[in-house]
Amino acid sequence: MPTTTARALGAVIGSAVGDALGAPFEFGPEGAFSARFPAPGAGGEICGGGGWEPGEATDDTQMAVLVAESLLEHDGLDLPDVFDRFRRWAAADPKDIGLQTEAVLTGGDPWDLAAALHFQTSQRAAGNGALMRAAPSAVYFARSGRAATMDAARRLSALTHGDRAAWEGTAILHDLIRVALTGADPLAALPDALAAVHPGHHSRYATVLAPDWHPDLATEFNGAVWPCLASAVWSLRTTSSFEEALRTAVDLGGDTDTVAAVTGALAGAVHGVTAVPTRWTDPLHVPLPGFADRVLSTADLTGLALRLHG
Repeated sequence: MPTTTARALGAVIGSAVGDALGAPFEFGPEGAFSARFPAPGAGGEICGGGGWEPGEATDDTQMAVLVAESLLEHDGLDLPDVFDRFRRWAAADPKDIGLQTEAVLTGGDPWDLAAALHFQTSQRAAGNGALMRAAPSAVYFARSGRAATMDAARRLSALTHGDRAAWEGTAILHDLIRVALTGADPLAALPDALAAVHPGHHSRYATVLAPDWHPDLATEFNGAVWPCLASAVWSLRTTSSFEEALRTAVDLGGDTDTVAAVTGALAGAVHGVTAVPTRWTDPLHVPLPGFADRVLSTADLTGLALRLHG
């Protein structure tokens, strides 16, 4: 049975590993991962490609690190500081950044209005760009209970996403990780998390997080927040190990880096960091554009996760 610390490390490192594992397969077809790596455990899966080095994490983990470092340096949630870090990163021309996130961060509007103003104009802000970066904040706020951790998730999401759908999906993920860190089953806790979702979004999330939901039933691309979260929960539900969950997630195709990052956060919190293959963590690295060309290693992420967990 993993310790709480091992689960916290698993959530943060597992999310980063999923990001790097899925990145080369982004926007590819279903089954591409298993077609290339048919034998589980054979190695070589952190392969790079699509502009990514083997083990290189994408914007998913880069933004997650920015959230983590802000939480630690300010001893809690300092939303203007998080937004400033995001804006500095976006201005440094990262390899990948979501179109909506880029518009919000580079538009010149104040931190507390930028996402809302963008949503008023575009009416499109239910992407998974807030969900993808949630592992560190989920670990940090877990000690504070369901209400506080879900509230923090919503406030962090609202920095870049004006659609409440993104807030609620991230809040659910925060709470599932909180439950998993205690050693309890996050899938069994889904009804309680759903009961805390805003009424206007409850039905949609209850549908996609139901035990009988399958990714083939998705009505939107998994770059949207609700099918992304649902695909991660489904990958956890239908597997029994970290590696199997991540293989399943990447094999869904589509927005593979983010689906795998969210799956990695959940599966890491359930199975613990020792379940994450070292052949996946050894090459892992997280460039941080805009921050003195820093590149974080797995050891650096471990240090962050330990401090977040407290």
